[in-house]
Amino acid sequence: MIKGIHHISMKCGTEAEFVKVRDFYINILGLKICREWSKGIMLDTGNGLIEIFTDAEGEHCLGAIRHFALLTDDVDGIAAKVKSAGYEVFIEPNDKVIPSVPEYPIRMAFCYGPLGEQIEFFKER
Repeated sequence: MIKGIHHISMKCGTEAEFVKVRDFYINILGLKICREWSKGIMLDTGNGLIEIFTDAEGEHCLGAIRHFALLTDDVDGIAAKVKSAGYEVFIEPNDKVIPSVPEYPIRMAFCYGPLGEQIEFFKER
C-alpha cells in the first residue's frame, strides 16, 4: 500500500524565516518549485517533495525524526556550497561503510538548515 515518501513538511514562524528557507533550498541547493500558494511552497527533490509553510506558531523543536537525507552525486560539492553560504556543516564529507548485510558503502555530510533542521547529503558508493 505504501509507495514511497511523498513529502517532508516544515513550518516557518516569520516571513523572514520563509525568505531564508526559500533562498537556501532554491538558490543554494538548487531545488525547483513545483507548486506555490499563499501560505506555502512545495519543492521537488527529484524523488520526493519538501513542503514549507509560512504560518507556524511557537518555537521550533527537534522531535523524534533526527534528520532527512538528500541524495546527491556530489557530497563534497554541495557541502562546500552550503558552507560558503554561511551554514554550518557539522559533519564534514566522509566515507562510511554501514555494517549491514550486505555492507553499505556511502559518502555523507551533515549541515544545519535555516530552521535548525539537520540535513544529510548522501551518496551510495
